[in-house]
Amino acid sequence: MQRGMASWYGEDFHGKQTSNKEIYDMHSMTAAHKTLPFGTFVKVTNLTNGKSVVVRINDRGPFVKGRIIDLSFAAAQKLGMSETGISPVVIKVLKKFSPKKSSQRYAVQVGSYTIKQNARTLKSKLQRNYDTVYIAEHKTPSQIYYRVRIRTRSMKAAQKIADRLNKKGYSVHIIEEY
Repeated sequence: MQRGMASWYGEDFHGKQTSNKEIYDMHSMTAAHKTLPFGTFVKVTNLTNGKSVVVRINDRGPFVKGRIIDLSFAAAQKLGMSETGISPVVIKVLKKFSPKKSSQRYAVQVGSYTIKQNARTLKSKLQRNYDTVYIAEHKTPSQIYYRVRIRTRSMKAAQKIADRLNKKGYSVHIIEEY
């Protein structure tokens, strides 16, 4: 179980690719979470009104400090929080309907740049302390992003690296890779 603030995302992301490569549908019962494996089902309860929904994790986020889950517009509506935008919630993993073990690989994303040389500079700096630093290219219709990442063996290892880099002032994200 996890307690914190939920938010929702809708039209700006509708029809765009999620972190697990699905196309985001703001009318489906899905959500973004920073660390839960893709395909995990969670029960989200709005602590303001007691309403609950079940959503499937298919994206990464939220990337706003203090928030623990980003819900689809449909989920936010059912929870009665589409007007307020945020709400205090409790989330609980539904183990019966979730993957037993993730086959995913984890990485800590430390930076994302549109200029390749900036990514190379950060990579060189990080390689002093980490052996598995690499640059992943992400192409959109209008831009190429160079994402600097550190590959890890487990979620636990990724969390340790993320904590260490956060203390040094980096804004990092743990991701699951295919």
